[in-house]
Amino acid sequence: MFTRFRLVTNKTFSTTTVLRLVSSRASTDTSSLSHHNSLKEILRKNGPRFSVPSLLQQRLDSGHPVTLPELRSITNRLIKSNRHDIALQMMEWMETQKDVHFSAYDTCLRLELIIKSHGLKQAEEYFEKLSLKASKASYLPLLRGYVRDKLVLEAESLMEKLNGLGFLVTPHPFNEMMKLYEATHQYEKVVLVVSLMKRNKIPRNVLSYNLWMNACCEVSGVECVYKEMVDDKSVEVGWSSLCALANVYVKAGFVEKASLVLESAEKKLNRSNRLGYFFLITLYASLGNKEGVVKLWERSKSVSGRATCANYICVLTSLVKLGDLAEAESVFSEWEGTCFNYDVRVSNVLLGAYMRGGDIRRAEGLHHRVLERGGVPNYKTWEILMEGFVKCQSMEKAIDAMHRAFELMKDCHWRPSQKIVMAIAEYFEKEAKMDEANRYVRDLHRLGLASLPLYRLLLRMHEHVQRPASDIYEMMKLDNIIRENWKYRTL
Repeated sequence: MFTRFRLVTNKTFSTTTVLRLVSSRASTDTSSLSHHNSLKEILRKNGPRFSVPSLLQQRLDSGHPVTLPELRSITNRLIKSNRHDIALQMMEWMETQKDVHFSAYDTCLRLELIIKSHGLKQAEEYFEKLSLKASKASYLPLLRGYVRDKLVLEAESLMEKLNGLGFLVTPHPFNEMMKLYEATHQYEKVVLVVSLMKRNKIPRNVLSYNLWMNACCEVSGVECVYKEMVDDKSVEVGWSSLCALANVYVKAGFVEKASLVLESAEKKLNRSNRLGYFFLITLYASLGNKEGVVKLWERSKSVSGRATCANYICVLTSLVKLGDLAEAESVFSEWEGTCFNYDVRVSNVLLGAYMRGGDIRRAEGLHHRVLERGGVPNYKTWEILMEGFVKCQSMEKAIDAMHRAFELMKDCHWRPSQKIVMAIAEYFEKEAKMDEANRYVRDLHRLGLASLPLYRLLLRMHEHVQRPASDIYEMMKLDNIIRENWKYRTL
């Protein structure tokens, strides 16, 4: 664990707002673009047809100004559309221009983009080359990257370095370490982080107290933390802290205490932010309190702006958990009537409820309605369908759902459960569908999903009809399931 931290004074860095950049270098590949179109080209939906540096250079060569707000606006639009590599090219170009004042914000942003585009190793290399002034202002993205990937040793090493440089003067890096220790179930270290903050007179903020409460193993400990927070005049106890306290009570089975805290949390909600309503909805669902769920859902509608798909998913999941499908269907119909883009993540909640309840007819009806409305099934849709079809022994439909899921696997990390994989294989064996079984196992082999039980099943089928099995043996060797000198009989 990292050691003691000494204090230094924080500094703020000013940012130049407007720059006029002019260059004498010629651009050859963008001559057909006007200076107005060169920036629009960067934002093309399918990506720019020319390199970002050449497009920016073309604008400079035309003698037109480039402002930092303009460049940052384009970068932010690229980030919002998840085009991090193009945004990174923008930042790299800006940093190479001698007339550009690359601010602390810019350095932080570039570090975040390197992590998203190229990973932590390249981010570490970039961070090591920064000046002390830039390092002090931009270490958080790197620390957050370690926390996201649960790299405890790397995070602690960085904290040691930052401590030695006197950079640890705010609660933010300490909060990140508490998140990391909670994610890796090292709850005792959370308490040590808080002790270090107290020793070095680092102020705790609301998140610090919330993380500290979540890490407490006993209710008495949580109540002590909460009392300390109430006594801390530098922080205000809001709905998030009350939800953290209520969550501990829920886990401990203290229903009455949790309900009283949630009532207090309701009074802290406001009409400018919808987030708190859905934290409370989730907790009321955990308490089995349907009235609380419906009440908070209706109250959330008074918040300005549209409810998001995530909001609908939250309330639908809560109602399904409480077994109130009628109310869930009503909320779903409300969403269908207002949605612009049909997000299948919302319909998947209801689809899963139908399938788990064995209501295949309604599940298939909903699925067909989703398709008619333009919804595009994702891997979760097919997983729900195949599991439901296997459960009710509609195996041909389960097989079709499995093959459709196979088509999506190259773009996601999802993998079907071995239970479902084997259920389909056993159906092929039972029905003596040799050709279908062979194609199925080859698909699984290609996707890296084949297993010894699966190969054994296929070998049994081949042996039953006395068909050669050398190709199966070769697949098993490629999958490192058997060694070349093993004999078939040992399987």
